[in-house]
Amino acid sequence: MKKLLLALFFVTLSSSLFSQDDLLDILNDETPENTTEDIVTATFKGTRIVNGHSIENKNDKELEFIIAHRFGRINTGFYDLFGLDNANIRFALEYGLTDNLTIGAGRSSYEKTYDSFLKYSLIKQKKGENSFPVAISLFGSAAVKTLRDYDPADKRSFAESLFYVGQVLIAKKFSPSLSLQLTPTYVHRNTVRTVEDPHDIFALGFGGRIKLSKRVALNTEYYYTFDESKSINTRNSLAFGVDIETGGHVFQIILSNAITMIEKSFISETTGNFFGGDIHLGFNLSRTF
Repeated sequence: MKKLLLALFFVTLSSSLFSQDDLLDILNDETPENTTEDIVTATFKGTRIVNGHSIENKNDKELEFIIAHRFGRINTGFYDLFGLDNANIRFALEYGLTDNLTIGAGRSSYEKTYDSFLKYSLIKQKKGENSFPVAISLFGSAAVKTLRDYDPADKRSFAESLFYVGQVLIAKKFSPSLSLQLTPTYVHRNTVRTVEDPHDIFALGFGGRIKLSKRVALNTEYYYTFDESKSINTRNSLAFGVDIETGGHVFQIILSNAITMIEKSFISETTGNFFGGDIHLGFNLSRTF
């Protein structure tokens, strides 16, 4: 009798343990996994690769103040102190409306241009079971040229002074040290210099980042334009930058054949030959609040 009771006890205990395991399996299946840790972050250190936007957005309620500066051409020689006597400057503010949506506005001394933009993170690069190979963002901007370079009798209207840019930012972080970005671009200009110049310009941007140390990275960027203006000898924009992270801000030293810092200008209006010495020394300085 004792053996029978003991056998019944072990059978009941085993059944109870298996039931608990089944219940835990069901709960685990029904509980959604936290995939935040699977999202790839810090593809680039800042919101710019060099001149153009990177895949990165500002965080929710995060404000960034950016000062960008480009000096004149180095090959102007000692008389202009290798370009330091001439400069173009842009001030800008960027704000994270959410973790995925950034709004920004700025003002450039070049052609006294005001610009604004929206950038939205559409898809994030992920690893693990729900992996996705790349991150994709959408970028759109509008700019207005306010320089009075027209005949007073033929004043431009506000609409005639507008420019628009649309981009798809596609980036992949291959490793902690290497990130690449592809940027299909569309530029529309309401007004052009001559009737032979295209109002619409398509371009393809290539960008990359190589991390050299914990706080230093080398960036490069190139935009190939498929449509060119006939009235000026435009060239493709090429730029190199060194990112230096110093606490709350990123300092970027730049060499580029473009003196401008917004998409409508450096993609479609660059005239300098980088390998001919038409190089502009510059910097981007950003401070996050």
